[in-house]
Amino acid sequence: MVSLFMDKTLIVNNKDNDELELERELIRALENKVMLLYFGSAECPRCQEFVPILKEFFVRLTDEFYVERASQVVLIYVSLDETEEQQDEFLKDMPKRWLFLPFLDELKKELELKFLVTDPPVVVVLKPNGEVIAANAVEEIKELGTACFQNWQEVAELVDRNFLMPEDFDDLNWRSVTDPIRRLKYKMKKRKRKKRSNQEEEEVDEDEEESS
Repeated sequence: MVSLFMDKTLIVNNKDNDELELERELIRALENKVMLLYFGSAECPRCQEFVPILKEFFVRLTDEFYVERASQVVLIYVSLDETEEQQDEFLKDMPKRWLFLPFLDELKKELELKFLVTDPPVVVVLKPNGEVIAANAVEEIKELGTACFQNWQEVAELVDRNFLMPEDFDDLNWRSVTDPIRRLKYKMKKRKRKKRSNQEEEEVDEDEEESS
């Protein structure tokens, strides 16, 4: 399923609206996880009724207040909103770990047609390889709550990364783990270079003043 979003941009629903557009970022966000595609609209009455349930469902699977470690699940909001303003207003109250597509992205319409979405809300549940586990899990989520995730997890045959031996991690996964550290080091080096450059400029100015 990761391949479906390659060459696309997914946005994290945090305060900075971080964009995931590099291949390694998308792989890290989507691989080895049950994927939920939520098709909905802020103006849809049935969506308004369902979304608090979906929000609670997702939070109980991913928030450290409820679980020791987040479940292997990712949710992508496929907006059916009429305007970007409606979408943005809706997302303000949604979990920060939700992902969404840019409002004008044509992939939204492609996904809507691919999964035959006609009457929202719709939650399509997918294996990491893109196979459909549930064409619409709305009623299942309402009735079973987080208990239904265990069923999806078993069907998806997810690999639990927390119990892998060190030799089981391939180079890609190791790069994914160390990538944030390398980014931090790069930022620190960049700041040091900038600071050193400013200091050199100040020294040059002082020398010029003394010579004059």
